[in-house]
Amino acid sequence: MGGEEVDTAAEADPAWLALHAEREAVERALTLAQARQKFSADPAAASAARCEEAELLVSLDRVLTLIRAAEYRRRPGARRW
Repeated sequence: MGGEEVDTAAEADPAWLALHAEREAVERALTLAQARQKFSADPAAASAARCEEAELLVSLDRVLTLIRAAEYRRRPGARRW
C-alpha cells in the first residue's frame, strides 16, 4: 500500500489550515488577474491586471515558502534554527 499518509495533526492545526486557505485565495485571485489581462478590451485594465499579477506572484511565493517551512518543522528530527 504505497499511498500518501495523511497527517491529521496538521489538518487540525489552525495555522496550517490558514496558510492553505491563504494559498488558495491567492491562487484564485491570480487566475482572475490573468483572465482580466487576456480578455480585457481596456488596455488600462489589462495593465493594472499585470501589476496585480506581479504582486500576487510575490504573495504566492511567500505563502508557499511558509508552507514548506511548516512542513519541514513537522518532520521528525527537524532542526530548529
